[in-house]
Amino acid sequence: MTMTAIVEEINKLPIREKLLLVEKTLKAIRKEKENALDNAVHALYDEYVTNTELTLFTKLDAESFYEAR
Repeated sequence: MTMTAIVEEINKLPIREKLLLVEKTLKAIRKEKENALDNAVHALYDEYVTNTELTLFTKLDAESFYEAR
C-alpha cells in the first residue's frame, strides 16, 4: 500500500479513530526509539568500560570550571 493510499484511508475514518491511530502510532514510534537507544547502550557499554580514552576527561569533573571571556 502506498503512502497516498494510506492517507486516503485514514481520511475516511471518523475523528475518534484518527486520534486513536495517531496515539498508537506515536506510542509505537517512542517504543522503537527507546529500543534503538537501549540497543546502542548495550552495544557500546563494554567499549565505554574498557576504553580509558573515552573516560579520560571525567577525571576533570571535580575541578572548578571558569569560562574565559
